[in-house]
Amino acid sequence: MSRRLKEIIIKNVFLLVALVSIIILALIIIFLFSEGLPIFNVVSVKDFLFGTEWYPTYDPPEFGIGALIFGSFVVTIFASVLAVPLGVLSAIYIAEIAPPLIKEIFKPVIELLAGLPSVVLGFFGMAVLAPWMQETFDLPTGLNIVNASLLLALMAVPTISSISEDALYSVSQEFKEASYALGATRFETITRIIVPAALSGISTAVILGMARAIGETMVVLMVAGGAAAIPESIFDSVRPMPASIAAEMGEAPFRSDHYHALFATGIVLFFLTLGFNLIADYVSHKFKEVGSATL
Repeated sequence: MSRRLKEIIIKNVFLLVALVSIIILALIIIFLFSEGLPIFNVVSVKDFLFGTEWYPTYDPPEFGIGALIFGSFVVTIFASVLAVPLGVLSAIYIAEIAPPLIKEIFKPVIELLAGLPSVVLGFFGMAVLAPWMQETFDLPTGLNIVNASLLLALMAVPTISSISEDALYSVSQEFKEASYALGATRFETITRIIVPAALSGISTAVILGMARAIGETMVVLMVAGGAAAIPESIFDSVRPMPASIAAEMGEAPFRSDHYHALFATGIVLFFLTLGFNLIADYVSHKFKEVGSATL
């Protein structure tokens, strides 16, 4: 077999694998929309997205997921406030500051967090964190926004840290050496040369970490409290969209309005996740240009 023929075969195999992945994704999307769109024969898009009453088993039922969307966003925002500084700063420390011995310890530990099953973190939140919060802050329940946000932040840190670390490592050594040759300190080199040059990858890491948080199911199902209402305090319970889908899909009668409403909730979650990925792609290219201009 000639070398040219081998290259053609390998190329076609890779093309086939890529096409299979795309076809599977397309079929999933088609199924999602075909099962979710019928709910809009019962309720308008406006009432579905912005209504705050989610009572799918009442007579008549209420299918407003505004409180679920708000719950998803609020736990994601609070989780990001915690996870972004921890993830980015840990990546900078591991990539640029830590001695080799410390780096060999910290890096596997952070990556190990990504391997923890979400149900284990959820159980920790229920069995340890929730009772502690309830007793310490005299709360009616420890299953609330703060509890869910803390665990989601813990889950997002490995994603943010690993991608940010790879971005920092990709900065050319010549830039660092030139900075030190001009008399810059390590801190000045990190803040003015390395971080701006890696800003594209760091920004992508942050957005993907947020996407991981907003799409997480098991943790928010176990520790967010499950109240489908607009919270008035960070210690109130909420029910994010993934938790609602996971909790109710098994009980919803097949092809009922409740069933279609849950799939429509999945469509909203799909567009939110897609939006995060599109923003990550845009920010990646935007900051790549900014970083190049800064250097």
